[in-house]
Amino acid sequence: MIDLDERLSRLQGRGRLPSVVAGVLSAGSLTWVGGAGEVPGPPDDTQYRIGSITKTLVAVTVMRLRDEGLLALTDPIGRFVPEAGYAEASVRDLLAHVSGMQSEPVGSWWERSPGVPVPDLLAANTSAGRVADTGSYYHYSNLGFALLGEAVARLRGRPWFEVVADELLVPLGMTRTSYLPVAPHAQGYSVDHFHETLTEEPHQDTGAMAPAGQAWSTVADLARWADFLATGHETVLARETLDEMATLQAPAEGYGLGLRLMDVRGTAYAGHTGSMPGFLASLFVDRSRRDGVVALANATTGLPAESVPRLLLGEHAPPRAEPWVPTTVVPEAVTGLPGLWFWGHTALELRWHHGVLRLHQPGEVRDAYEFEVRADGTIVGTVGYHRGETMHVHRRPDGSVSHLVCATFVYTRIPYDPDVPIPGGHPA
Repeated sequence: MIDLDERLSRLQGRGRLPSVVAGVLSAGSLTWVGGAGEVPGPPDDTQYRIGSITKTLVAVTVMRLRDEGLLALTDPIGRFVPEAGYAEASVRDLLAHVSGMQSEPVGSWWERSPGVPVPDLLAANTSAGRVADTGSYYHYSNLGFALLGEAVARLRGRPWFEVVADELLVPLGMTRTSYLPVAPHAQGYSVDHFHETLTEEPHQDTGAMAPAGQAWSTVADLARWADFLATGHETVLARETLDEMATLQAPAEGYGLGLRLMDVRGTAYAGHTGSMPGFLASLFVDRSRRDGVVALANATTGLPAESVPRLLLGEHAPPRAEPWVPTTVVPEAVTGLPGLWFWGHTALELRWHHGVLRLHQPGEVRDAYEFEVRADGTIVGTVGYHRGETMHVHRRPDGSVSHLVCATFVYTRIPYDPDVPIPGGHPA
């Protein structure tokens, strides 16, 4: 029998996630909910930012408009948003990400910046950023969904999220899905790669780009949404239309009309992944059986969102990992040490992890050399080839670290640093 709590704990440890929550659906019912790390509320009812899962809300709303006869999938987006730089791209092209438009809007990193008004977004994004002819190939575009959200707003005569809330969330009982966070909710974090400290990420209102990834939700609400994607709802969207959305849209790869499509060991899943600064999300459902999985984390990286169905529901558990906790204090003796180092031309990472220094190949924590920092600041190997040996830290007059020496091993910031004495001299 699958131990889901253990699997989630391993995902938290390997991904260095401040917290992660997840739920499993069986035949449409939420049969298991779990949390790992520091979850700030009940695992089923704590809000996390869901990123691009927001696109599925927009896509369903667009298909409602289609079924009402207010638009056709072949209509150019310019029929509804004539100022759009890609006015000739069709609604279908935007839903399937085959319009050829660029992935991101012109300007600053929109997910982490205060949102701009719609007129500003439209004025700044002409067709100059085109990457391909329409229909040439799949190219994911956040900008495309901003245009779809604006089309919804103009056809309904009110903000797109008001439409989503009234026409989707209320009928489905998704009372904990919102535009801005409502407590209890997680704080988004980025985890420093080498020190494992936390940096708070801003929870921006992304303005005109919001249809691409603004919403917040919970495991319980997204479980309802996953089952809706499998079954439909008489007042929201028919099952037949959802079948259409879950049909591969050539030349898109693994994408329907606003839905990601995956095959996991012969099982077809539909849903979406999501990411925003400080958050990752995954929602997938087997529409034939109404089995599915939801996972939400408050870290910028670390949760393999596309692999969640396989890792939580598959035959093989994620690799073992100890629970992870973020670093709160870095000893003075460690200042300037964590980072990328070279032994000759061989790249190595030195990380501060759970109170020890770990030296290993980039991205590969197995077989790491470990060093403890003693009370007097001495650094001594405890695990691996350097066990029992002292690491000597050579600092420049300004306090910055020049190089490290452990026995005859010299570690430098660049390969064979010419400013560092290395036994045997330097290669010509």
